[in-house]
Amino acid sequence: MSGGAGAGRARVWRVEVTALSAAAATEARWVLDREETRRAATFVRAADRELYLVAHVALRVVLAQALGRPAHRVEYGRADCPGCGGPHGRPVAVAERAPEFSLSHTDGLALIALADRPVGVDVERRAVFTGSDGPDIAAQLHPAERAALARLPEPRWADALLACWVRKEAHLKGTGIGLADGLAGHHVGFGPESGSWAGPTPAGPAGWGLAGVPVPAGYGAAVALRSTAGTAPQVRTDDLDLAGALAAARC
Repeated sequence: MSGGAGAGRARVWRVEVTALSAAAATEARWVLDREETRRAATFVRAADRELYLVAHVALRVVLAQALGRPAHRVEYGRADCPGCGGPHGRPVAVAERAPEFSLSHTDGLALIALADRPVGVDVERRAVFTGSDGPDIAAQLHPAERAALARLPEPRWADALLACWVRKEAHLKGTGIGLADGLAGHHVGFGPESGSWAGPTPAGPAGWGLAGVPVPAGYGAAVALRSTAGTAPQVRTDDLDLAGALAAARC
């Protein structure tokens, strides 16, 4: 997955949590490391545990294919924090010429993004943004984003908020800053596909390109890729058959 200094390319896998994928991930949970196994055991609800297992087993399968090694041999580390330089930035695979990756999951669906440069991906359920929590979520946005939302008719409001939120989280995950630095100071907008922006568009995050990711109805997703061009990256999206991939890999 080569690329220069321009917009760049990312590949995103969609992994749905089904009875088949959950059973396959549960059977293959031995590929996880000690910390992942500990985390999986902390979930009380079966649905939460299955989502975690599907997402993290799938990530290992995707990285194993990219690295040419068994899934249980994939090792993780942390990039340097862009804020303080400490070893607690975005997660990375420990291997020579390893691709950058990002993982996001929400009820029933996980997304995995790989690229040759820092990348972030986020997926969310639309229902969260249409309910009573919507105004509280909107209050955390950049002032220009909040002003743009206020000008929208009600039928478009929730979708615009969702589009903005997933772009923002994808960007912050890609930088390795995460949500600890707050959301209001980072402007990402709603994306051209939302058709929600009116008036002059403030500059987006310097050195990053953002794009929407096609996902099933009821979800919203975006990917952020570091790019000197600052334009939307090319995104290839595929569905991962986790049970089939595990069988092929003989995990």
